[in-house]
Amino acid sequence: MAQRALLNQNSLWKTFLIFLLPLIATNILQSLSGTINTVFVGQMLGVKAIAAVAVFFPILFCLMAFVIGLSAGSTVLIGQAWGAKNLEKVRDVVGSTLFMTLIGGSLIALFGVIFAENILLALGTDPNVMPLSLPYVQWMLAGSPLIFIYIIYTSILRGVGDSTTPLFASALTIGVGLVVTPILIAGYFGFPKMGIISPAIATILGNCAVLIFLILYLNYKNHPLKPDFALLKSIRHHPSLSKIILRLGIPTGVQMVTTSVAGLVIVGLVNRYGADATAAYGAVNQVLNYIQFPALSIAIAASVFAAQAIGAGKSDLLNKVTRTALVMNIVFTGCLVILAYLFSKYLMALFITDPEVVVLGQQLLFIVLWSILFFGASAIFASIMRASGTVTVPMIINIVAILCIEVPCAYIFNLHWGLQGIWYAYALAFVSLCVMQGLYYQFVWKKKTIETLV
Repeated sequence: MAQRALLNQNSLWKTFLIFLLPLIATNILQSLSGTINTVFVGQMLGVKAIAAVAVFFPILFCLMAFVIGLSAGSTVLIGQAWGAKNLEKVRDVVGSTLFMTLIGGSLIALFGVIFAENILLALGTDPNVMPLSLPYVQWMLAGSPLIFIYIIYTSILRGVGDSTTPLFASALTIGVGLVVTPILIAGYFGFPKMGIISPAIATILGNCAVLIFLILYLNYKNHPLKPDFALLKSIRHHPSLSKIILRLGIPTGVQMVTTSVAGLVIVGLVNRYGADATAAYGAVNQVLNYIQFPALSIAIAASVFAAQAIGAGKSDLLNKVTRTALVMNIVFTGCLVILAYLFSKYLMALFITDPEVVVLGQQLLFIVLWSILFFGASAIFASIMRASGTVTVPMIINIVAILCIEVPCAYIFNLHWGLQGIWYAYALAFVSLCVMQGLYYQFVWKKKTIETLV
């Protein structure tokens, strides 16, 4: 379907939308799920339980860097193989990716459970929170292979242009979590009270349910990536494919870690201004995250379509894919930015009750909101280039924007304009990132000969 859709502009717009809307919905569902689960834990188990769960976030981010890196690399190869109509090669890429996921996930689960206490101590976990954090982290790490397989498989499905099945899968795993978590916390229906490990158990059960669903649903639909004997036979080490997947995926993981470290530095600056500033920072980030979902989803869609075009030997269509994605970014992200400006007070009030902090949050939001358009465009340029296997330079550009522009400018602007200066640095970094990615895309990457990787 996606290959035929690339033949003309009208069909490309239509197919982009069909692919894009479930992807955006999936991202929103996952974000809402995390928020609601946090509410359950906080309301039913108390503040210490919230702190115990929050301790896992930096660990989770490092794990996500591993799995998102793998999925980014495999999605490019799957898209190219799918564009070339080489189903056997698609299965080989899927098999190689799942093999690395199973090995990596099992090692993480084993060493994570054994050394969980050492990890928590290294993170400076409060001794009062440790008795709650330790069992929660151990259960989450024990179930990590299931989480990884779920994330990888849904990413793989998107590589062949299927964003609807991942939406169904996401809705199922979220639904299981929202039902099971409060039942296990409170001990409803005769179940024993599981306390702090309830959300972890709910996550594991949700991922088990979704993997069973994928097996049954994909086989029922006779989906090209159904988990049948032919696919299972491909789950092994493919040296050449594994090397390419890692070459494409590692830069994405490095970029995520760099972004995380820079975020910690920025939070440290914000915290100097007190609890109100930190609360405003958190509320603004919540709003920005939701506005970024369409931009990031458009970039993912652009990467998938670009990879399929390359695989089909139609590199001349890459400009059309890029233009369509950039216009969609202006339309979708632009509309959300305008709405956020118009309703900024109410958006801040969703997270903050103090009127003075609401006003502060509005001021910070106004400074940075418009620059999300540039963030979206930079993500599109990077995704198109990644679809061809060009990952190192876009990664370096991203790191330069963070470490050489965002962080130092946050310090300098902070001295001149106070808290607002930190947000000026964010906006400057997004614009600079877009300009650098755009220039490299236009004057270097477009002059390269595009070849398939598989």
